[in-house]
Amino acid sequence: MQDSVSSLSIIEINAMGQPCPMPLLMLKRQLKKTTGPRVFKLLSSDPHSEIDVTRYCQINQLACKLTKISDHEFHYLIES
Repeated sequence: MQDSVSSLSIIEINAMGQPCPMPLLMLKRQLKKTTGPRVFKLLSSDPHSEIDVTRYCQINQLACKLTKISDHEFHYLIES
């Protein structure tokens, strides 16, 4: 994932302050809007997003890397 990330622009999705399932819904909307390979950086403050986002990525075979910044800040790097 690291090599391809550097060659693609990163689309940031800021879902800070949004309760679940909004972070996942915002990711889904952005995935539908864009075509071709893309990298998304999803920012979330909801701890439940960890389960929702990682499960969604697994089901849809999207590469997903989670970085837990704090108990209320999660950054997801998602490659489509």
